[in-house]
Parts: sequence; C-alpha cells; structure tokens
Amino acid sequence: MLQAGQLAPAFALPDADMESFDLSELRGKNHAVLYFYPKDDTPGCTIEAIDFTDHEDEFARHGCVILGVSRDDCLSHAEFRDKHGLSVRLLADTEGEVCKRYGVWQMKEKDGVKKPGVVRSTFIIDKAGVLRHALYGVTPKGHALEVLALVKKLD
Repeated sequence: MLQAGQLAPAFALPDADMESFDLSELRGKNHAVLYFYPKDDTPGCTIEAIDFTDHEDEFARHGCVILGVSRDDCLSHAEFRDKHGLSVRLLADTEGEVCKRYGVWQMKEKDGVKKPGVVRSTFIIDKAGVLRHALYGVTPKGHALEVLALVKKLD
C-alpha cells in the first residue's frame, strides 16, 4: 500500500470519451483527487461519483482536478456519466495495472467467498506529484466533503 510522502505512481489511461489522460500533465499545475471505485452504476459508486460532481467547483477553486478510476471500459464510463449527469473525469483501467500500482486491487470477501476486487480508495496528490493522503477502504456517503477538507489544507 502507498503512503503519504511517496511520489504518486505515473500512469496514462483513456477516459469516457476515449481520450488519453496522463497524470504527469497535472505536475506543477494542479492538485489531484484520484479515487478508485469498484463498478460503474452500482449504488455506492453512484453516490460517490455524484458527490464528487456536486462539489467539483469547490475542488477547482483550490486548484484540484477530480479523477475516478475503475476497471470498467470507456463505453461503460460514458453510459454511467451520461445517465447520472457526472462531470468528473472517469478513467478506464481495464487491465487493472493502475489499480495494482496504487494497491487497491486486493482480495475481498463477500458472502464467504474471497476474490480479488477494487477496494474503494482515494489519493490526494499535490502539484509536485507527491501523495499527501492515501485513504483505503473509504465509505462513499460524505466522502467527497471529507476529501475537500483535506484538499483545502494543501493551499
């Protein structure tokens, strides 16, 4: 698992519009909230995405970009975004490489069965590309405001 103070692992992934996004584009310009979630259009993931969308302007006022990542593909992301009016950028990590680099691909237990999956996690990355917070196993409801409070302390 990643720790605060480490450099954020570099990556480039396609978004819902199949345009490539490279984390290094933000270096020196913006902070980033990088949140990993299990699956598009499921209850908890929808709550979290809508919450981040609702507060996106406040994050932007603090020089912060919000990025959501799951293993779903670009088409799934586009449908999820359009269905719920999401404005946060959703990135497709279909191979799970970025999930593994950030330590969010873990064994999970559901109904007594263990299988690998994405652990809902959020990373706050400063303009220098350094992880300031690594939050694993977060709860969707109210999470965006908790993250916003941490982002405000970066300024």
